[in-house]
Amino acid sequence: MERRKVCSIICVGYGPLGLHDHHKPHHYRRRRGRKRRAAIKGLIVGAMVFHSHGARPKAMQRAKDTLPMADVKVSLDSFAALPPPLAYNHIIKEAAAQNGIDEDLIHAVIATESAFNSLAESTAGAQGLMQLMPELQQQLGVKDPFDPRENIMAGARYLRQLLDHHRGNVELALASYNAGMGNVSRYRGIPPFKETRNYVKKIRTMLAEAGGHPAD
Repeated sequence: MERRKVCSIICVGYGPLGLHDHHKPHHYRRRRGRKRRAAIKGLIVGAMVFHSHGARPKAMQRAKDTLPMADVKVSLDSFAALPPPLAYNHIIKEAAAQNGIDEDLIHAVIATESAFNSLAESTAGAQGLMQLMPELQQQLGVKDPFDPRENIMAGARYLRQLLDHHRGNVELALASYNAGMGNVSRYRGIPPFKETRNYVKKIRTMLAEAGGHPAD
């Protein structure tokens, strides 16, 4: 309604713009045109300010009062959080496909390293889902080790490198992931560290339970 009033004021107060201006001198028309534009601009701005301070067109108010309103209710009970092992499935699938690695292997490494806690940080300084050390993060170009996607994609690339280095031997790749390639080379196999041996055994069991991977 206010917009119509503005339009009415403009049209009534000033007449049809430019209707008879061709009878006036050029400089007079130009001056008058500037005045009209300034006046119109002032009226429009005034109407906008008037509207923004709570004035509502009657038609809009009537529509609000008469139209049925949708009764939509949302509560936190309507949502169900995914369990941690499933929360990153889409990223794991992508990382596995890009690097030619079994999805179950990435799942098992994440479960063992961080229990799917994306904010995990060890006393040694390993960070994120796949517990990447700062030096390794730098090598792999990781900017935020606590970003799930970045961490998983980098960890999968590293696993691929270890598998290639050990000619596809999963156990040696896992031992290198845990104890470092230097220790695996030094001992010419899985190092005699209790932590590393338990690490390899645990993931091997998890792969066997996932199906298609021998436990022995």
